[in-house]
Amino acid sequence: MIRINELALPLDHPVEALRNAIVERLKIKDADLLEFTVFKRSYDARKKNSEIKFVYIIDLKANHEERILARFGDDIHIRPAPDTNYYPVGKAPENLTERPLVIGFGPCGLFAALTLAQMGFKPIVLERGKEVRARTKDTWALWRNKVLTPESNVQFGEGGAGLFSDGKLYSQIKDPKFYGRKVMHEFIRAGAPEEIMYVSKPHIGTFRLTGVVSTMREEIRALGGEVRFESKVTDFIIEDGRIQGVTLNDGEELRSRYVVLALGHSARDTFRKIHERGVYVEAKPFAVGFRIEHPQSLIDKARLGKYAGHPELGAADYKLVYHAKNGRAVYSFCMCPGGTVVAATSEPNRVVTNGMSQYSRNERNANSGIVVGITPEEDFPSGPLAGVELQERLESLAYELGGSDYCAPGQLVGDFIRNKASSEFGEVEPSYKPGVLLGDLTPSLPSYVIEAIREALPEFGKQIRGFDRDDAILTGIETRTSSPVRIKRDNDSLQSLNTRGLYPAGEGAGYAGGILSAGVDGIKVAEAVAIEMLKDLES
Repeated sequence: MIRINELALPLDHPVEALRNAIVERLKIKDADLLEFTVFKRSYDARKKNSEIKFVYIIDLKANHEERILARFGDDIHIRPAPDTNYYPVGKAPENLTERPLVIGFGPCGLFAALTLAQMGFKPIVLERGKEVRARTKDTWALWRNKVLTPESNVQFGEGGAGLFSDGKLYSQIKDPKFYGRKVMHEFIRAGAPEEIMYVSKPHIGTFRLTGVVSTMREEIRALGGEVRFESKVTDFIIEDGRIQGVTLNDGEELRSRYVVLALGHSARDTFRKIHERGVYVEAKPFAVGFRIEHPQSLIDKARLGKYAGHPELGAADYKLVYHAKNGRAVYSFCMCPGGTVVAATSEPNRVVTNGMSQYSRNERNANSGIVVGITPEEDFPSGPLAGVELQERLESLAYELGGSDYCAPGQLVGDFIRNKASSEFGEVEPSYKPGVLLGDLTPSLPSYVIEAIREALPEFGKQIRGFDRDDAILTGIETRTSSPVRIKRDNDSLQSLNTRGLYPAGEGAGYAGGILSAGVDGIKVAEAVAIEMLKDLES
């Protein structure tokens, strides 16, 4: 196969124009182009007020491929297409007597379990929360009625924290083995739209993800795997530096020497337990800040110019970074076009925000985290769990500032910049449910965070006109940008540094950030488990 990079066409080109452009680019006859697929489609918006173009990466089959490649030997945009297929690393024997355990059923645990099941290892999945539809009901109960279920919410339950987000499926990870393609392929097989395979910033959206995730769960079961909901791991059985099994909330002990730890970034009680049991854990950097909301139309106009609202482009996003005078980096995080700000706490009497959007991305507001990076060395140096403790303190304070009923504290951007408490909303209506209590956000986060964001917002307004408009809304607080701990693992075996058979994985262990990278890490860890189990069987 041949790959063409950077094939540009007008935004409104007819379908047949793509084939014609390939033929013209390669200088071949139409009959010699046997087939082609779009590997990736992005758009170039640098000339947003004159012409936005689609830019394609095309994989194709043609007659006389070697001749074509030789003719374009000096052209960096025409090369052999890489093999993006997935190849399992092994197959479990029929007489397998030991089953691997997967703790957590977010994107990482889901793909770890699915990959193990597809290789015949019949994993047992242990998920503290509920299946996806019951979980959705519990989540809505917090949003609509201020009733929190600590084990079933935005953070916990089938699908993990990634379910109640934008369903974003893009990442900047290095992926030389194209595991990301397997993630996309499995989602599509389970009902996701086929376009996620090629659009530049694919997303599924929460309500489509629910069906996708439940279909994948049933495939795991059909392949001999087991998925147990409301099965919380409360302890770890470790002997002589080797995991031997786990204890569940009902007192049952499950024995296995192969345990995937796909906890997610909010499993604070489990972080504490593994630390107590001597598993190596260290504090890691993360970020804290607020959610900011603007009219989506403002972002569309700023990013897409005269093409704002074009059906082929959809709702526009943005990515912003600013280095404040106090040395802090301020940046946008988890930008959700046409979405809503959601209540994302998993613990009583705490307030956390996150962003979410549906596949359509047609809500009135755009929202994003505006966050500041913090580090253990500088900001929470007192031990491996100090970041967890900082998050807890800040979230408890946000609960109080919001009125102690799961409403979130908020402030208009103009008032925040001028250090003045807010008392009434402007044109921009907040989307956060249960509701937003206006006031002063200054006490909600450390002074260096407030100072940096206050300085950054007018600078962001220079990049996106209107970003610092007076009536844009800040909603507090965003704390769970990533895990506050890293459960370190060996680079080769992917096992815990000091606990054999324990495989820290995904975002909770500090090895992923978002659905796609978590899914990829789940596949990697599943392969490592399979290789180790097969090796042990042979010895």
